[in-house]
Amino acid sequence: MRFWSVVTIGLAAMIFLLWEEHRLHLLGALPWLILLACPLLHVFMHGGHAGHGKETHHD
Repeated sequence: MRFWSVVTIGLAAMIFLLWEEHRLHLLGALPWLILLACPLLHVFMHGGHAGHGKETHHD
């Protein structure tokens, strides 16, 4: 229990310090990360249906 408490406090301190020192860099990269998410979501979301060229029509 003591080990995980020390690890949690250490990680919280590292995240806080990284956020305070690099906030502008991280927020500046946010639009690019959103644009990168679009093609990744497109690729991975097409796995839910038959894909392209394998359409079957049921009448």
